[in-house]
Amino acid sequence: MRPLLDSIEEESRIIVGLGTPDDAVVYRLGDDTLLVVTTDFFAPVVDDAYTYGAIAAANAISDVYAMGGTPFLALNLAAFPSDMPPTIAGEILRGGMEKAREAGVVVAGGHTMDDKEPKYGLVVLGTVTPERLLVKGGARAGQRLVLTKPLGSGIITTAYRAGKGSEEALEEVTRWMLRLNRDGVTAIHATSARGATDITGFGLLGHAVEMALAAGTRLRFRADRVPVLEAARPYADQWLFPGGAADNETYYSQWVTVAPSVPDEVGMLLYDPQTNGGILAAIPPEEMDRFAARCRELDQPFWEVGEVVEGEPGVEVV
Repeated sequence: MRPLLDSIEEESRIIVGLGTPDDAVVYRLGDDTLLVVTTDFFAPVVDDAYTYGAIAAANAISDVYAMGGTPFLALNLAAFPSDMPPTIAGEILRGGMEKAREAGVVVAGGHTMDDKEPKYGLVVLGTVTPERLLVKGGARAGQRLVLTKPLGSGIITTAYRAGKGSEEALEEVTRWMLRLNRDGVTAIHATSARGATDITGFGLLGHAVEMALAAGTRLRFRADRVPVLEAARPYADQWLFPGGAADNETYYSQWVTVAPSVPDEVGMLLYDPQTNGGILAAIPPEEMDRFAARCRELDQPFWEVGEVVEGEPGVEVV
């Protein structure tokens, strides 16, 4: 049995762990190096096996970016039906490996098991220096809120699977789901910002609530500034939201105030669960020009969607 003192010393190296709602574990390797560790996997969101693998890999890698880190190593996590043709499983793994390679990540093995429904993702390791670490609790009153991808992946993929979506809408959202969040974080690092997260299963408002509560601040969103894929709007009008959007609203609405002027379908879009959504970050106002300039250099889109304000911790939409 290991000495208790050794266990306590190792636990003291955990900078970010179970006590916070952050996107990955952060472990101190040395004075200047922090290890970032995360994992994520899910069932197919698109029909094409290669594309599904690539999206799942990008989504898993995103949590390292959300912590300000640089990913470098990954392991596959896969569950495939025993009767799945090997060529399909191979395409899923190839998609994941090639997207990881785009991110500078080596996929060095992993684990597979039998399951009735395909599932795929990665365990991802990265590194970050202490001064570049991004956490949900890093937002401060007076800072501007920026978002690096439009919303709508949940409702668009749900509508498509229900036979009510178009190929064109799916192609558009797939391009966004495949896009790495690397450049958005690179632009954030051009500033002194320390508050950020990526928008995934809890939707914009769910992840914003986590930021607000962790930072002890209030996040105010301007509904008309939040980017939404145009293809998602008619599906929202038809209320074709995935069940996850309702689940998000049920849990997180206790910390959210939505102005009466905001249409119900727009408010629900802000709860729409995203797959490899964008980075939400709080940028000091005096550094917005620097952030915008770096985004232009990297051809990285962004939208200024609100601000961090004083007040009871939570989120408001106006």
